[in-house]
Amino acid sequence: MRQAVRAFIGSARFAQALTLVAVGLSFSTHAVRVLIGVPGLVAALAGLLVLCAASLVARWRAVEWYGILPLTILVFVAWCTASVIWSTLPALTSITRVGYLLAFTLVGIYIALMRDTIQIVRAFGDVLRMLLGVSLALEVLSGIILDVPIKVLGIQANLTQLGPIQGIFGSRNMLGFVALIALLTFIVEWRTSIVQRPRALASIALAGICLVLSGSPTTWFALGAALVALLALYGLRRASAPTRWRWQIGLLVTGVVVLVAGWLLRMRIIELLDARSEFDVRLDVWRELSRYLNLNPLQGWGWVGPWPDAPPYTWIELATGRPHGSALNAYIDAYFQVGVIGALLFIALLGVALVRAWLLASTRRSVVYVWPALMLVAIAVTSFAESFALVEGGWMLLVVCAVKAARDMSWRDALYAARSPAEPGSPA
Repeated sequence: MRQAVRAFIGSARFAQALTLVAVGLSFSTHAVRVLIGVPGLVAALAGLLVLCAASLVARWRAVEWYGILPLTILVFVAWCTASVIWSTLPALTSITRVGYLLAFTLVGIYIALMRDTIQIVRAFGDVLRMLLGVSLALEVLSGIILDVPIKVLGIQANLTQLGPIQGIFGSRNMLGFVALIALLTFIVEWRTSIVQRPRALASIALAGICLVLSGSPTTWFALGAALVALLALYGLRRASAPTRWRWQIGLLVTGVVVLVAGWLLRMRIIELLDARSEFDVRLDVWRELSRYLNLNPLQGWGWVGPWPDAPPYTWIELATGRPHGSALNAYIDAYFQVGVIGALLFIALLGVALVRAWLLASTRRSVVYVWPALMLVAIAVTSFAESFALVEGGWMLLVVCAVKAARDMSWRDALYAARSPAEPGSPA
């Protein structure tokens, strides 16, 4: 009996099922929280971690552990954990919030270790199809059939006015972010023939409808950047190997020029996208944040993840006149919570992962390597207007992409390969 249980827990089918559950829970935390409460969400997450640990132990020998975890993840998480020492929150609350970050970190590591990239793409595609389908169905039920809001989920019955809608995600910006990564995932599914063409095209249409109806201006910036990145990767993959590095440098210079031009013309771009109100809200929050940043610039106020109902976060909400769950910018949020050091570590984590994934996507033959690069581009751009990359599903996705990129392009593996032939007794 014990051998049968161990074989089941260590099977690939069990790992596949856990991956689906993990992705689904990570991106539906709002719905789970409002339906069964925070204790229910914590219990579900704890149960998931127990099952992931059991699966990992059962398949321990099948995992290639050398150089598997990026140092950037380990150092950033370690610094967030150390911030418990100087956090302004009560010790137990601070430890709990750091534990919440660690839980989604472990979930992301498990997915990256147990599944290869094409299996991960398939899992994200299946889960995001379901979540977007449920969201759109509930919006139809609320806005057309019943014509009443579903208050428990925050659905406001705006479908007849063509949005904005939020589905089961709690906000239109979160729906837009999920629809964006779903759209990119469905495109990769189509190009790699993971699913049949009619299903892939229907999925792309579903993600596009949700993205448009979300009415999220921040998502349009990220979509534009992701589509440009997709075209750039398409061109790089077709370039010959000897000339590819010249194109890489050209794209880097072009990207810097576009960023500078975008910054100089930011107000005009914001007006064209009708995002002035969104920008004003963020500007108010950032202005208030700057008053408290000078008090703890190096180490920050301590890691909290989603903002709690405690000072100085409640002071910022009172000053801006509206509740906020984050700084509406992942980079500023990291700076505020874990200081300059934490912000630089977060930028290094995202930057190193993006460079690795980009190089893999432009040189590897399989189209599936494009997926981590596109996900990281979407995360990097969205992080300028939202803090999704620091919490729950956004953070889990970042960990998955960073670990997968590190596994296929690790500087420790390259160093080991370069030194091995020089060692006595090693094969040439």
